Amino acid sequence: MILASKNLIYKAVYHGARSLIEVFAALEVEGWETIPEGACLFASNHQSMVDPPLIGSCLPREISFVARRTLFDNPAFGFVIRACNSIPLDRGQADVGAIRSALAALAAGRGLLIFPEGTRSADGVIAEAKAGAGLLACRSGAPVVPIHIRGARDVLPRGALFPAGTARIRVRFGRPLHPCDYDPGREHPERFMEASRRILAAIKALPDNDDPAL
Repeated sequence: MILASKNLIYKAVYHGARSLIEVFAALEVEGWETIPEGACLFASNHQSMVDPPLIGSCLPREISFVARRTLFDNPAFGFVIRACNSIPLDRGQADVGAIRSALAALAAGRGLLIFPEGTRSADGVIAEAKAGAGLLACRSGAPVVPIHIRGARDVLPRGALFPAGTARIRVRFGRPLHPCDYDPGREHPERFMEASRRILAAIKALPDNDDPAL
């Protein structure tokens, strides 16, 4: 897969992340051929800190990321993730600035990675959806690509700073959801939350039959 990018820092992180992941895991990537061009939301379950670079390294295009603001506190790491199109987000509150930046990225035709759960799962089981993913989807009208990750938690579980072992990681991209698939309409009393639930349901529907019910 050839990355279409002129951003040298993004390219370095892209290839570095892919190489590191393949040291600690057997990686399978499925379904990326169905990803649309232009603006789209990439919506994934969230198992590990490795998820954003993992997904980014599975795509032949630059995308943007939403990351919690505290990750930008380290000057060196903050510089790198900003150069990789990361948008700082204050979790636990309505961060209007982050929402505007995310919508601007989509309006500019970019891809944007989001996690409908809002944070990493503590035990590997997919948690309840938060409203943020649905808000961005409904406000932008962009197609949403559901993604299911399996095995990333086995490499770098929550709380670990270094890889805990080897694993088999599978990243599966589903067919894009369009507004008629996820948006319940302006009159719905919980429009954004319901949209997030529908997006998360599409993610849950992606595992193989022999996967645990994650």
